[in-house]
Amino acid sequence: MKIARMNPYNGESKTTAFFDVETEEGITIKGFTLVEGPKGLFASVPSDKGKDGKYYDRVLMSQDQRNQLSDLAISKYNELKG
Repeated sequence: MKIARMNPYNGESKTTAFFDVETEEGITIKGFTLVEGPKGLFASVPSDKGKDGKYYDRVLMSQDQRNQLSDLAISKYNELKG
């Protein structure tokens, strides 16, 4: 996978950037965010709010894939802010 597009966000929010991901098969998934959490930056997958008030991921991936995605997004973000 690779970062297809990234737009840094400079507003008053924990969100630092919005980005899209392209899979090896050429499928682009839109709506990811890079978020500043208590342990640093991490990639957040698109989600929807359920009727119970909880948020549910729209993109399911393994923890290894999430870690790889976070690393790619942080690297791209640092490159853009460089």
